[in-house]
Amino acid sequence: MDDKQSAPRGPAYRVVTPRLVLRCWQPADAALLSAAIEANLEHLGPWMPWIKHEPQSFEQRVEQLRRFRGEFDLGQDFTYGIFNRDETAALGGTGLHTRVGPHGREIGYWIHKDHLNRGLAGETASALTHVAFAIAQMKRVEIHCDPLNLRSLAVPRRLGFHHDGTRRQDVNGADGQPRDTMIWSMLAEEFAGSQAAATPIDAFDALGRPL
Repeated sequence: MDDKQSAPRGPAYRVVTPRLVLRCWQPADAALLSAAIEANLEHLGPWMPWIKHEPQSFEQRVEQLRRFRGEFDLGQDFTYGIFNRDETAALGGTGLHTRVGPHGREIGYWIHKDHLNRGLAGETASALTHVAFAIAQMKRVEIHCDPLNLRSLAVPRRLGFHHDGTRRQDVNGADGQPRDTMIWSMLAEEFAGSQAAATPIDAFDALGRPL
């Protein structure tokens, strides 16, 4: 096999940080994800519009994770689970979403209520910012958050993202009421000098090869 055939290729299916494993969801994770979401219905309710469709049945969860994996494989969207290092528990969810255009990614994240105030959202966002710029070769990364979600907005601010502005009443919250959205961004040339570059990562492709 020549070098071209054996060269590692993105996207990053698995990302290992000092405390976490971020990886593409698998249908076999259905029980772990359902347990995490069901334990966090009240915690996530004010901030995550998709929570109104929860809880789902086991069969629905399997189909959801099949869809996540399919989108990942096709390069359409990149939704990751956040796991402890031995992958026995789902600590939340995250993603490098493609909805901000072909040259950018949007990072979203949520953390299990039992693991708050430990810097895990920051570690997650740092790792995926690294993946977006160093592996996916993006020009821009965005983080969107509700200005009332103080934990969430602290993450881009701490990592060195720039607050581009706030869109007023551009989305409906889980309660159906209009909510504002803060837009934070980082450009590729800003990454190396940012706090987001401080988290060391190991990233692997779909075959487990280092990226």
